[in-house]
Amino acid sequence: MTEESKSDLTRKRILDAGRGLLLRHGFSAVGLSRILAESGVPKGSFYYYFASKEAFGAALLEDYVAGYLARFDALIDSPGSAGDKLARFWDAWLAEAGRAGIAGECLVVKLGAEVADLSEPMREILDRGVDALVARIARLLRDGAEDGSVAPVDNPDATARMLYARWLGAAVLAKLAQSDAALRMAREETSAQLAPSGAETTD
Repeated sequence: MTEESKSDLTRKRILDAGRGLLLRHGFSAVGLSRILAESGVPKGSFYYYFASKEAFGAALLEDYVAGYLARFDALIDSPGSAGDKLARFWDAWLAEAGRAGIAGECLVVKLGAEVADLSEPMREILDRGVDALVARIARLLRDGAEDGSVAPVDNPDATARMLYARWLGAAVLAKLAQSDAALRMAREETSAQLAPSGAETTD
């Protein structure tokens, strides 16, 4: 193993450990000592990769956004109509068969409001990530209108943003209630809204 690959693994270990902590406790509540203990690296190693806790948070969010968009792109490249691809994305928000859904692992849900007031670099990273995701959803709405798998909408960009807002709000309510009822309601409403004329929803 090269020194570079060891370095990459150490950095990844810090980010992975930090992500788990932030999902459970938020950014402000997690101190550097806890991140170090969880990742098993000394303080000097942390500062080799990250100039500050804020720089660590920014790197973590960059990594999260890149991974999230890559998974969405893989979904877009998978077989099926645009409507099928959107349906798989909505379904992925829900936990199934012991697998955590998007809602339970979403750093926008967990950190969005907190970092908006705390760190401009972190806020900008999440905001750009949301914009990139919304653009992808809008593209599927356009493709779905063309292939007949999604009901046409007047403004795909605005509709995509409002759909994401619906799911984000449902994820927050699900966390508060410790129930996926709000997410399942969002699923039903989204299916009804996007169903092409004459189609039946089966959710």
